[in-house]
Amino acid sequence: MDVLKFDYNHKGDNALKELERITSKAAEVQDNILSGILERNKDTQYLRKYMKGSKDVMEFKRSVPVITYKDVCPYIQRIANGEDSSLITGHPITEILCSSGTSGGEPKLMPTISEDLDRRTFVYNLINPIANKTVLTSYYKSKHFQCRPYDPFNDLTSPIQTILCEDSNQSMYCQLLAALIHRHKVMRLGAVFASAFLRAISYLERKWSQLCQDIRTGHLSPMITDPGCQTAMTSLLASPNPDLADEVEEICGRPSWKGILCQLWPQAKFIEAVVTGSMAQYIPALEFFSQGKIPLVCPMYASSETYFGVNVKPLSKPSDVVFTLLPNMCYFEFIPLGKNGTLSFDVEDEEVVPCDKVVDLVDVKLGRYYELVVTTFAGKETGGIVFSFLVSSDSCMETGLYRYRIGDVLQVAGFYNKAPQFRFICRRNVVLSIDLDKTNEEDLHRSITLAKKKLENKAFLAEYTSYADTSSVPGHYVLFWEIQWLEPDDEEEKLLMEECCIAVEEELDYIYRQCRKRDRSVGPLEIRVVKPGTFEKLMDMIISQGGSLNQYKTPRCVKSNSAMLKLLDGHVTGSFFTPRDPTWSP
Repeated sequence: MDVLKFDYNHKGDNALKELERITSKAAEVQDNILSGILERNKDTQYLRKYMKGSKDVMEFKRSVPVITYKDVCPYIQRIANGEDSSLITGHPITEILCSSGTSGGEPKLMPTISEDLDRRTFVYNLINPIANKTVLTSYYKSKHFQCRPYDPFNDLTSPIQTILCEDSNQSMYCQLLAALIHRHKVMRLGAVFASAFLRAISYLERKWSQLCQDIRTGHLSPMITDPGCQTAMTSLLASPNPDLADEVEEICGRPSWKGILCQLWPQAKFIEAVVTGSMAQYIPALEFFSQGKIPLVCPMYASSETYFGVNVKPLSKPSDVVFTLLPNMCYFEFIPLGKNGTLSFDVEDEEVVPCDKVVDLVDVKLGRYYELVVTTFAGKETGGIVFSFLVSSDSCMETGLYRYRIGDVLQVAGFYNKAPQFRFICRRNVVLSIDLDKTNEEDLHRSITLAKKKLENKAFLAEYTSYADTSSVPGHYVLFWEIQWLEPDDEEEKLLMEECCIAVEEELDYIYRQCRKRDRSVGPLEIRVVKPGTFEKLMDMIISQGGSLNQYKTPRCVKSNSAMLKLLDGHVTGSFFTPRDPTWSP
């Protein structure tokens, strides 16, 4: 079977049958995928550099290096500057798109080819019978979306003009307005990431009164100036609807918003969003607003490079979510991390990885940890704001990436036929480090999750990020916390925050605590409390620089001398340090 003849247009039961086929023949499918990629791209400048025109699979594994984005970026930049696409891909590049860049702090340019939409459509058609699909900007602009068959369960409440509107404020306003107008028809809620969906709820808290006024009068707020939004929403607001406005006003005006989602959208069957990894911190808030009555569904695993897999048990608890990798999406390889089921980062982020160190998809071991490496047909782009009181998603656009390190750490949790299932653990390149200590995203998230319990019944941690402050010796970790106080008390705040500092340090690893207590190479941890709304300003700043609101994730670490750090420091209301050394013994 030639990889170039894969049929990605399966729907419904046929898509499920195709899932069974490709996972039952995972090794064969993977071999065909790699052979097809090499046949197509063997004459590209990048592959000729290492393979001299060969399309031999073993030569590829021996000679082509495992890389990071910085290695392929010069090639993509040259194409962006007008050079031929044959630098990295055998097919004409149709677009050069910009990823959100919020995981690592820097957006990525990703050229795309037209057939990427076929693979993307396959994933959506597969998720449909599993738990329903998710989509985004490039997909919305394509014939695959514009000419799709009508499906009432996957129809959008938002007019397409509001999704494609470049003004995030106007887009969010109009999508919420459309969702309220259709409140009795909405069958699912969500956004790509849980944090984005909660931002929509926060926006609704500020704007519900004006939204009700628009519904009551049948006239769109003058704050909406985008012509496409004006036309689309004026059509929706065809006539005044005071009864609907009264309904929404009564619900939103209640003293507590616990269960607000069930009340505003009573037909909603589930909330669709990424709630794994660092997004898990938002689960309590989602459960508060849904009163625990609407299941949380995390349907797929994707990144700024391509789609990887789907969750075949979408109604599983967030803590139990695993993703089945789809062997026909790209060629998968894995860098082993640690031994005997224990995670350790044996390979540094920028370290050259020996070609013989990586293992194939079908050779991973249950319980082991790996870093994901992919070779693609062609990367992905995410863009457009979609809050799925409609359908939400992220769309993948591929460019020729060869043995590219995604930066995700995964654990093998099981197998679906012969295809491995993985649990997402963390992003490996988001770390704090002062000396010998190295704190990854998972460790930071775990320590903060435990520490914030000190705030229970007194305050709510809304958002956080971190920074390794080396401006003085020794350097120290800084956490920026945005806190909503239930009962403000300045003296109690100081004691609570110091307790939180202690709790965070006690949960960090052995090496960190050694550096703090014995070596004195790391100073006391500091929490800087920032004004309410600071992290929304941070989001606005990142979006204004070309990031995607729909795929935005709060950076869990900011760099020194960056605009992000300057913004955060400009909104600090209080600073608190750990009053004692953490527990440590040799």
